[in-house]
Amino acid sequence: MPDSIERNGLTRRRMLEATLAAALAASRASAQRRTDAPNSALAMARILNRANFADLPPLAVDYAKMILASTMASAAAGTRIGSAGIVRDLAKEQGGKPEANIWFDGAKLPVTAAARVNAMLSDSAASDDSDLRNVAHTGTCLTATGLAIAERMGATGQDVLSAMVMGYEAAGRIGEALGQSGEAVSGSLRQGFHASIVVAFGGVVCASRLLRLTDEQMGNAIAMTATTMGGLAIGTNSWAREYHAGNAAQCAVNAALAAGRGYTVNEDMLEAPGGFLAVFGGSKPNTSSLTRELNQQLEITRYLAIKLVPGAHALQPAVEAAINAARQANAAPEQVAKILVSGPQIRARAGTRAPKDMIEAIHSLPYFVASAVADRDFSWVHVTPEKIHRPVVARLIALVETDSVPNAVHYDWGWGATVTIVTASGARFTNTVDAPKGSAPRTIQWSDVEAKYHALMPESRLAARRIEEALKMIHEFDKAQKVSQLTALLS
Repeated sequence: MPDSIERNGLTRRRMLEATLAAALAASRASAQRRTDAPNSALAMARILNRANFADLPPLAVDYAKMILASTMASAAAGTRIGSAGIVRDLAKEQGGKPEANIWFDGAKLPVTAAARVNAMLSDSAASDDSDLRNVAHTGTCLTATGLAIAERMGATGQDVLSAMVMGYEAAGRIGEALGQSGEAVSGSLRQGFHASIVVAFGGVVCASRLLRLTDEQMGNAIAMTATTMGGLAIGTNSWAREYHAGNAAQCAVNAALAAGRGYTVNEDMLEAPGGFLAVFGGSKPNTSSLTRELNQQLEITRYLAIKLVPGAHALQPAVEAAINAARQANAAPEQVAKILVSGPQIRARAGTRAPKDMIEAIHSLPYFVASAVADRDFSWVHVTPEKIHRPVVARLIALVETDSVPNAVHYDWGWGATVTIVTASGARFTNTVDAPKGSAPRTIQWSDVEAKYHALMPESRLAARRIEEALKMIHEFDKAQKVSQLTALLS
């Protein structure tokens, strides 16, 4: 009997030891897997957190400065839009710790509120930047979050420019991961959600870098953004659009601040079954775009597009093609019989009514094309009531339709367009624009950005001297020792 008990006890002890050893081995293997193959959010954070200002291509830095100038100009135009005014007034009523400036106002609010209000100012006028591949207004979020956090942290211009370039990289990579085989993200792939679900990732990486978060903290901030950010695409044609922009900036700042305090969420929030990429991408997640190493071909230098006319970015190629075709035709508006439009994602309904206000106008392809044909031009004044409600434009809108037999054209970009003007005599004048003027494939020129800045900044009601000083500082932003030097000029 004693021998039997000893044998049984020995057997149980060995079994317990074996079980414990197996558990320890599994734990070590799991830890090793986490080290060798980290989750996508952490892997992306490690890549984007280690880039220094000296590592950035000069063109990337220059384009980040252009985003600053473009966003300021768009925000100046946004000061007259009711949506941004409502949220600004609410934020001022709620008050709080004075950390960052509300542009063109003078109030200082908590950093989250300031980022939200300033993002809405820029987006509400529909004159901010876009992205050729993802059709997302990344620069608005980067500028609003970047300048607000930089004020709080006492950051330098180089700090902000580095954070903006890496933030643009993050948003571009997320957009690519949502697409199929690196193609543009379409509405169907986003499952009916607005592009704000992409731009918020740019804001959170920008904010995380300026807050000097660790890789792990930035990874959690990215994951928090994935589970927070939303916005329905149907809201594009109303004040909901800029509400999305404000929420993206607010989400980005909140996530970065919380992660900096130690807040953690699911490590695999991006790539897990039921995670961000699966829910919003609608297909098997492909995380390769998130974890590739940086090179000189950064997202900002490949896909940035600065709007040089107001309105939805998707309409910019069509309006440029319409201007070119109208100048070729050199025909009076009453001599135009048809305006035919085609392109990879262009759909125009014949007989569309004229827009009733600016919100409808900036998303109306027929209005854009008709106005361009009527004036052989299109600029910032074309979103004013005087331009929108003209009889000549209403007549031309009725002539706009999709070309049923378009010319065979190769487009590199999803929103490229071809416009053909058919005159009463039967003459046809055709022009195609793939990437619009002001976009990276055509190289963005400072002269165009400055023209936009000078056209829109007076709407801020800032003194002319301040407007010029702010532009000079943006040009030399990499030399700024404190970002508050710029934001003070905007107060």
